Amino acid sequence: MGDALGMIETIGMVTAIEAADAMVKAANVHLVGYERVGGGLVTIMVRGDVGAVKASVDAGISAAEHIGEVTSSYVIPRPHSEIEKLQGTITSVPTHLL
Repeated sequence: MGDALGMIETIGMVTAIEAADAMVKAANVHLVGYERVGGGLVTIMVRGDVGAVKASVDAGISAAEHIGEVTSSYVIPRPHSEIEKLQGTITSVPTHLL
């Protein structure tokens, strides 16, 4: 698991989709998926090299704040290999949507 992991949590799916769109357009990152946390919260996750992930998270926050609310964001530069176990619980984005 050498790639950085970037996450943005928003209120609402539309805001999350806007964030995801901006994230993948802003830098060379791969959309890992999303997680509906509950209470309307949605977390979007991307992977890539550290610089690209940081740039994509910044772009996603900026875009999402124009139409909704961002509750939190974080970049993990080198996630531990155990984090991979969490990805089985994440809803993947179908490849035809990428």
